[in-house]
Amino acid sequence: MYRFLSNTAIVTALCMGVTSFSPVSAQSVAGPYLAARQASVQSDYGVAAEYYVQALAQDPGNPELLESAALSYLSLGEIDKALPLARQMEADDQKSQIGRLVITAGLIAEGDYAALQAREASGDGIGPWVEGLAQAWSYVGSGDMTRAMDAFDDMSNEAAIKSLVLYHKAMALASQGEFAQADAILASEAAGAAARTRRGVLAHAEILSQLGRNDDALLLIRENFGNETDPELERLLERLQDDNPMPFQHIPDVRAGMAEVYFTFASVLRSEEAGDYYTLLYARIARYLRPDHIDALLLTAGLLESLDQNALAIAEYKAVPADNPAYHAAEMGRAAALRRMGQLDQAVEVLEQLARSHGGLAVVHSTMGDLLVRQDKFEAAIDAYSRALELTPPEANSRWILHYARGIAEERSDDWESSEADFRAALAINGNQPQVLNYLGYSLVEQNRKLDEALDMIERAVAGSPGSGYIVDSLGWVYYRLGRYEEAVTQMERAVELLAVDPVVNDHLGDVYWAVGREREAQFQWRRALSFLGRTQSDTEVEPDRIRRKLEVGLDAVLEEEGEPPLKVVNDG
Repeated sequence: MYRFLSNTAIVTALCMGVTSFSPVSAQSVAGPYLAARQASVQSDYGVAAEYYVQALAQDPGNPELLESAALSYLSLGEIDKALPLARQMEADDQKSQIGRLVITAGLIAEGDYAALQAREASGDGIGPWVEGLAQAWSYVGSGDMTRAMDAFDDMSNEAAIKSLVLYHKAMALASQGEFAQADAILASEAAGAAARTRRGVLAHAEILSQLGRNDDALLLIRENFGNETDPELERLLERLQDDNPMPFQHIPDVRAGMAEVYFTFASVLRSEEAGDYYTLLYARIARYLRPDHIDALLLTAGLLESLDQNALAIAEYKAVPADNPAYHAAEMGRAAALRRMGQLDQAVEVLEQLARSHGGLAVVHSTMGDLLVRQDKFEAAIDAYSRALELTPPEANSRWILHYARGIAEERSDDWESSEADFRAALAINGNQPQVLNYLGYSLVEQNRKLDEALDMIERAVAGSPGSGYIVDSLGWVYYRLGRYEEAVTQMERAVELLAVDPVVNDHLGDVYWAVGREREAQFQWRRALSFLGRTQSDTEVEPDRIRRKLEVGLDAVLEEEGEPPLKVVNDG
């Protein structure tokens, strides 16, 4: 997407301002203050806000408490509650980046563009790119398009944000009915990545429709999205196939344009991995300024999930109306958040209802399959993946994922014949996919079948994903099965470097050490494997009693007890 430079540091500084003041020292506020700080560390914004307000009741003018409380409310999206705190900070001549951000949002919401322009002239803003775009939009709100265009043009001289600024310039023109000028910008190479984002393409399609060019709009969508659509795209395609022009709803007014500024930078921050918490602040303001900005809502919910605030994420997802094209995405997000909270039955119920209301969407059934696999309900998961495959076009490249997922469910339900067929179907679509190559290759190794083919698959998997400890472990294990023990040691040691606390990988390294006569090291690795139980998701693949038996009598004796052939180096004649 766009390269994001100094603004990352700017937004980081935004939150660092919370701890820039002297510590709260009054004994009467120590309890709620410490409770608030602890809640903030845990991203529990509701509790943090409650305790900061309690502390403020004891020490109303404390600058840190004011800013921290405002920040907590902003993180909750309750900007109307943050505004009085921000205004108090300003009245006290407290220089606060949080306070400025909140007050700016309030002025935008009130449509007080003159006051906003005066504030921007003060030069103490927190983000020159964000505030520069907001200022340009404010001139649109004041009816001064000449000055607005000049402001956009001045910002577009910065190469790092040129395409982003041109996107906003086009949206500003379109919001005022200047569709031909907006199209000229979006169709130019200078618009670059911003015009090719999903929102950029959809806005451009509406602009083309306003110009009576529905055929061009249809072509634009097909060129960017191909044949794999979703409810929003399908609704747009249906409307474009009519002769009448579509309304321009993407950014219909200045306030929506301002919301788009904050959403744009939240998206950039997310793509640059600048930190979910900082990104959340911009996303919250976008939601405040435009409650029907569904993309901002979904971004906010996703950020809250990343911060382990699943209850808040669920509240966001539930705000999507049932008739909105993104409703299915919101409900799938809600189900995922419920799953993370351990409410599996509720998550299944959400997806079952979604399957009834949106049963024609393959992604609904594949998501249900994923959840059922987590519950070890493999037969039901197979049915869900099969339904998803029925709904996915035969030419869709995404079919490999469904074959792979169904293959795993079939393998875990002991239907190896069907599982192998699905894995091979996935490879027929995506022949070098490392996860599929590894899963099929490793399964063949475990069955002691087609070992040469398994080796070839796993070597290709390692080449495609050399940093995956599990895939490197598979390569070491197939060498072990083939009797190429020295080669197995090299790969297994590498796998343990990559997955130091995985019990399966440590157990495997113990076996290959034993095979080359390094018995003390083998026993050490087996003990390590037992010590790591409970730390990873690999526990179900470990047999603790078998490892203990190996420690008692050695691997050779265990293999004899199991009726397995003895260890034999491949060239032992």
